Order: sequence, then C-alpha cells, then structure tokens
Amino acid sequence: MDYISVRGVNIFPFSSPDQLIEYVDRRKGILVAINAEKILHANDMTRGIINRNIGYCDGAGAMLALRRKGHANACKIAGCDLWLKIVSAFYKSKSFYLVGGRQNVIDDTVRKLQQDFKGINIVGAHNGYFDSDNEMLQVIDDIAAKRPDVVFVAMGSPKQELFMEQMQQAHAQAIYQGLGGSFDVYTGHVARAPQWWIDHNLEFAYRLIRQPSRIKRQIQLLKYAWWLVAGKI
Repeated sequence: MDYISVRGVNIFPFSSPDQLIEYVDRRKGILVAINAEKILHANDMTRGIINRNIGYCDGAGAMLALRRKGHANACKIAGCDLWLKIVSAFYKSKSFYLVGGRQNVIDDTVRKLQQDFKGINIVGAHNGYFDSDNEMLQVIDDIAAKRPDVVFVAMGSPKQELFMEQMQQAHAQAIYQGLGGSFDVYTGHVARAPQWWIDHNLEFAYRLIRQPSRIKRQIQLLKYAWWLVAGKI
C-alpha cells in the first residue's frame, strides 16, 4: 500500500482497522495517529516523525482529505480504539509491553487487560515518567532484552513517537503505537465522549464543551476546513 501526501504529511489510506492491523503485522513499524491539527501545524520535526513511520487517519479531517484525493474508502481509525483491536487480534499469540501514564494508571491498565483478555502475555510495563535519562535507557534495554511483539506508549505527541523511535533502534521487530491518554480512558480515569458524538465525528466538539479553554486550538481548525472547501489539501 502506498501513502498519500497531504500538505507534506504522508498518510496511509486504510479502509478498515483490520486492513491496518494486517499491514503492520507484515511490515513492523510505528503507528502514528494523524488528525487535522497535526496536518495544520506540521513542522519539519513532526512531519519527519510521521513520514518515517506509518501515519493513519485518527480524525475526520485527515479522512476527508484522503477522500478528496480519490480514496473514497479511507476511514477514520481512532487510536484509543485501535490499540484494543490490536490486543484483541494478537493477545493469544503475541507478547506486549506498556509504557505511559501515572503509576496508578499503568497498574490499573495491566490489571484490566488481564481481566478483559484472559491469558494475555504482558512482559513489561512502566509509567510514563522518568527521573533520569538512565531510567529511560533502562526501559529501552528491558524492551531489547524481552523482545515484545507489540509496544504501546502513552506519553503524548511528539514525545511518545521520539521515544518509540529510540526503542525501535534497540528492537525493530515489533509493532509500536503511540496512545496519548488512552490508558486513562481505558481505566476510567478520564471519560471519553459518548458514542453518538463519536459516531458523528463530533468528538472534538464534545471535548470543547467539556473544556472551553480548548477554543484557541479548535478555532484554528477553521483554516483547515477552508483548505478542504477550497481544494487546497
């Protein structure tokens, strides 16, 4: 499958989560979620991170851009759903390593995964806070030693992607995915939008209602909407 460039940001036009999972299982790499905000604010560093790895549509804005470019079947694949689909697909056959969140969150995440996916092989877990570079290197060394098949990192972008690239240098034969705050959502520490908002691509609006301080970020998306309407994507 070939990627599509949207204002210099390379995105793979996956038509379903299953197609994405099959692709990354064959071609191990780092999955990077792409939404309108990431395209709008891409700079040399963030664009480089995305283009070195496997960018997928994590938002309606990215999906609409691909559809405008002729990929009518391109779909939105929410990262906070995708990682659990990956677990569901592979928990009986592959091993997992988790990094991210506060200590209580990562502990709750491990426990809940073990409850929801009986027999899952979690070979390691660490919170997302490192007291020193040495502690971070110890996690990378542990991953290199244990060689997990799937690594989830929930630390926020671009920090998590940069960290995963370091991990990948030590252990290349793994599926990596950055999750942002997905551990918090999965364990109930943070509430996600109700399903109706998600189904209608309005999750951003729900977050805005809950956090009006996001207005400064969200209003910039009007520029992206103009790009779509004017065919500048």
